Amino acid sequence: MRIDSPTSASGPEGADRRSPTCPPGAFEPGRLSVSSILVTGGTGTFGNAFVRAVLQRHPEITRVVVFSRDELKQSEMASEPVFQGRRVRFFIGDVRDRERLQRAMEGVDAVVHAAAMKQVPAVEYNPFEAIKTNVLGSQNVIESALHLGVRRIVALSTDKASAPVNLYGATKLCSDKLFVAANNVRGSRDLKLAVVRYGNVLGSRGSVVPVYLRNARSGVLPVTDVRMTRFSITLADGVGLCMMALEHQWGGEIFVPKLPSYRITDVAAAIGPGCRQQIIGLRPGEKLHEEMITPTDALATIEFARHYVILPSTPAWSVGDFIEREGGTRCPESFHYQSSTNVDWLRPAQIRDLISLHVDPDFRPWVGG
Repeated sequence: MRIDSPTSASGPEGADRRSPTCPPGAFEPGRLSVSSILVTGGTGTFGNAFVRAVLQRHPEITRVVVFSRDELKQSEMASEPVFQGRRVRFFIGDVRDRERLQRAMEGVDAVVHAAAMKQVPAVEYNPFEAIKTNVLGSQNVIESALHLGVRRIVALSTDKASAPVNLYGATKLCSDKLFVAANNVRGSRDLKLAVVRYGNVLGSRGSVVPVYLRNARSGVLPVTDVRMTRFSITLADGVGLCMMALEHQWGGEIFVPKLPSYRITDVAAAIGPGCRQQIIGLRPGEKLHEEMITPTDALATIEFARHYVILPSTPAWSVGDFIEREGGTRCPESFHYQSSTNVDWLRPAQIRDLISLHVDPDFRPWVGG
């Protein structure tokens, strides 16, 4: 069964009008003003790509600490030439363990916090384990940074943290609040903390694209609901957005990129045009559509050419100065940013191009046979 994408570039009827999404590579700054970075969850999909980008394109960074609890992934990552050399150090550890985290964070200028329990069904089934990692672990990052003189922190969030309906989203919303509010207790420290919030990373582990790539030859692709929509971001743009937030934050912002949406049925059609789409229903805690800025958030949201910024409720700086210097404009009160009412949609042909460019250069649609 197929549901066609919106027939015009403006998306479905009644969609919010907003600026086009950002061009590829639009976020990453030319230079970072810190010299050392610790990445929690450093062996995950994002962490690996972030560290790789730093080592390849930012020689001003002289030390990168990869902090994760998976010794196998660390061993595999360390075997690649790009991750070898004096600039990289691997630390086995868990964000739940503050003592070990502090040992790894000694002498570090900046922290990118990417460690989290992310699989929605697993979090629903193991709720307090997610709280220990996503909430208490985040507080450990904050406390360690305050103690050790870290200057910048960027925490990765998710679109599921906006109006959450599952525990994963709720824990990430709580984490976001912790990082934003920590700007109020930094005292005289030269520390700024911000959050980046974005949608599904194309091709990341456990996401729909690799699942469909594996299953296409079976001739059947599982579809949760034909109406389902999602935001999509490439891994490269996720990395660039994080670097931009690291470099340009004032402290307390939530950075939200302008992204295209896709229908889940169009992803299936892009990967397996010869496959039957089998409806399996929503998983526990799963949304039909994702939202990154709610109407309430919009009251404190500033729009820029490539992204939005949700302001902190108690900023330590002048909002007027922020808007004037950064060049943004306030969003209208009626604004909200949801995957189903987006103005920018990926069609099957565009999805195929993105998969070939960012996931699998040898990708070919499965047409049957």
